[in-house]
Amino acid sequence: MARRAAYDHVILLALLVLVGFGLVMAFSASGMVSLERYGVSTRIFQRQLISVGIGLVVFWITAHWDYRRYATPAFIYPALAVTLILLVLALVLPTGQDVRRWIQVGPTRFQPSELAKLGVVVFVAYYLTRYRSSLQSFALLMPLLGIVGVVLALIVVEPDLGTAFVIGLTVAALLFLGGVRLAYLLGLAGICVPVFLFLVLSASYRKDRILAFLNPEVDPSGIGYQIRQSLIAVGSGGWTGLGLTQSKQKLHFLPEAHTDFVFAVLGEELGLLGSLVMVALFVLLFWRGVRIAFRADTGFGSLLAMGIVCMVVLQGMINMCVVVSLLPTKGIPLPFVSVGGSSMLAMMAGVGILLNISRRCRTDREEAVSGSRKFL
Repeated sequence: MARRAAYDHVILLALLVLVGFGLVMAFSASGMVSLERYGVSTRIFQRQLISVGIGLVVFWITAHWDYRRYATPAFIYPALAVTLILLVLALVLPTGQDVRRWIQVGPTRFQPSELAKLGVVVFVAYYLTRYRSSLQSFALLMPLLGIVGVVLALIVVEPDLGTAFVIGLTVAALLFLGGVRLAYLLGLAGICVPVFLFLVLSASYRKDRILAFLNPEVDPSGIGYQIRQSLIAVGSGGWTGLGLTQSKQKLHFLPEAHTDFVFAVLGEELGLLGSLVMVALFVLLFWRGVRIAFRADTGFGSLLAMGIVCMVVLQGMINMCVVVSLLPTKGIPLPFVSVGGSSMLAMMAGVGILLNISRRCRTDREEAVSGSRKFL
């Protein structure tokens, strides 16, 4: 049994810096939209500040609650059932909109798909660990794939293909790391890739995003408008940026400047140097997270840590790639930085669990004695 160690202070520092970045950018990027919607320029920032406060409480709880308690049927299946019920409720409750991603509770609303990201990671890590010795049987993988498939289908119907894509990539990484046969993974990819392409090409707005990605100038005031404004924002920042609160693109030129495209505002105000700091923070999270995964005291801890790392870092990198037109436009928030309470709570909970795992990691001396650095 590994001795209890200190939390990974590097990840804690990276988290606090990212959240600090997020609050600064929420204040800067949301002012105009907040004034237009609520008549007060700080209303959105105030709500994000509350989300951060609640997120820190959730973070503290998950950082102190022994992560090994998640690896029990008494926790896993009720949590999975609640996640599925919330996803269904998001689809059936009236919203007055074509997009059905949120559940309204009084003056607030939350997005069940954000909860589903973390829930799926915990479930897959538990399932692969429990049935590790039988993963060569495709029949035993069917329940896992069926449950994950239902979750992804409910999210796609909302519609939110981007979130489903992030969850799907995270699950694929966990299946690979968990020891599932490569032939099964290739067969699964052979099914999922055509389905994904069909979903992209069957919706006109998704096809427009592909066209805008391939040639933003084809319709600069239409389908190419958002990505052009994003690139203008990033390009205007130069090396050091225009200065905090000095962004011009957030003044109703760049849509979703405080949510999905907040990285563009960051690039405009803090320049290339500020953008590189943001990228470095996610690279730091990835490095320390992988280190925790390899040193975890249980196989479940290893898979859970890697799942959380993939969930956070993949989403961050996809968001930043979209902003600089390395990927087609998709509404995926930048973890800890984009305005959004549901994303903040899910990501805070995930990093809290990651820190909890780090507290029970094997030390260098214990690994030297065991003579092994196996992932599982």
